[in-house]
Amino acid sequence: MGTPSILVIDDEAPFVRSLVYALKKEGMAPVGVNGCAQAMEQIETTQPDVALVDLRMPEVDGMETMARLLKRVPDLPVIMISAHGDTRAAVQAVKMGAADYLTKPFELDELVLCIRALLDRRRMRDEIAYHRRREVSSTPLIGDSLAMATLRETVERVAASGAARILIEGESGTGKALVARAIHGGSRRADQPFVEVNCAALPEQLIESELFGAEKGAYTGAHQKRPGLVALADGGTLFLDEIGELPLALQAKLLHFLEDGTYRPIGASTTRSGDVRVVAATNRDLRALVAEGQFREDLYYRLNVITVPVPPLRDREDDALVLIHHFAHHYAAQEGCVPIRPSAAAEALLRRYGWPGNVRELKNLVERLTILYPGRPIDLEHLPQDLRAPTGEVARGGEGGEGGEATSIGDHLEEAERQMVLDALDRSRGHKGRAAETLGISRHALKRRLQRLGL
Repeated sequence: MGTPSILVIDDEAPFVRSLVYALKKEGMAPVGVNGCAQAMEQIETTQPDVALVDLRMPEVDGMETMARLLKRVPDLPVIMISAHGDTRAAVQAVKMGAADYLTKPFELDELVLCIRALLDRRRMRDEIAYHRRREVSSTPLIGDSLAMATLRETVERVAASGAARILIEGESGTGKALVARAIHGGSRRADQPFVEVNCAALPEQLIESELFGAEKGAYTGAHQKRPGLVALADGGTLFLDEIGELPLALQAKLLHFLEDGTYRPIGASTTRSGDVRVVAATNRDLRALVAEGQFREDLYYRLNVITVPVPPLRDREDDALVLIHHFAHHYAAQEGCVPIRPSAAAEALLRRYGWPGNVRELKNLVERLTILYPGRPIDLEHLPQDLRAPTGEVARGGEGGEGGEATSIGDHLEEAERQMVLDALDRSRGHKGRAAETLGISRHALKRRLQRLGL
């Protein structure tokens, strides 16, 4: 925040002039007016950070002036100034929206302290709101590919809609929970709770009490009443991750809640209601589970009002390198070091790798490399053996090489590496030192590659 703008509203012109002069000396930018009409004109061109309003003014008093100001600028902090004996009215003004009040005569230091406290409170509120928005919606959906652009557009539309039930589909590790948070963050419920439960991580006997709560004594160990996650999420979003793992008995109770918004905690004699947006996610084919009798068909159609497919990392073009850069800086900040830097050869491998574990696998790899090789260039020998092994297959969702057989990552890597080395040698006119520098590796590492590649 720069120089704070202060609007002084009082019908006594000498008081306004002296207060404006004093506040300027305190490093503020005050503007003085002599009544409500002038204040409303001033607020059209300059939105103040704080307004000082005299309680007793002719024509339009301070109460009405404050009401008009707050109607135009709802979050404007207003300090009501009252004469001695008007304390009760000043307190009433606080109840009606004033941030604070002062009684004349007051010390300048008292006024300045009051203004700065309000400015600090407003700054803190704005920072909290900013970080909440950023936490929920700004970082999850990283990538420059067309697939990610389509996903971001879908999330934006779904978040703004009034759809009460959303199903997120995608392989394990693709970031379905982050998509759910982005949907919540872009919705009208963003200021309300986001409650997440992993249906696969809870024991079957505890899922019902976790979701719907339990009364004291409802079962062995229930020593006190406990609210369920549905109650905690009231007004916000309930995210049911891995919904395909929900036991059949619980599926019926969840279906009942989705149909009429009511539920009954374990041991309770009456039903409760809950206003939540249910977002479910799965890495399994729910249609196949329905056909196998492991998932209720009616629940599937209740959940599947809007489907949001999350693409696997192998279908996201060069997003792997974008994500590596992002997580390298993230973990470097945690470890207090310079971010790791993959060499050209390592980048070629990482770009071609199929990432069967998707973003989760990539994130874990970058964290491991940052811990083991903080701030260092990352070459092929620094990568895990199972990632660079010649026998490892590139996970490409069924894409195969000649004869329909899967092409090994070693075949891709060796050809790409050979071409990169030849290109570097060509650009450096055979100078091995300059070629090694171009490739981001040492001269000795280049010598070993030349020998291995038969060059």
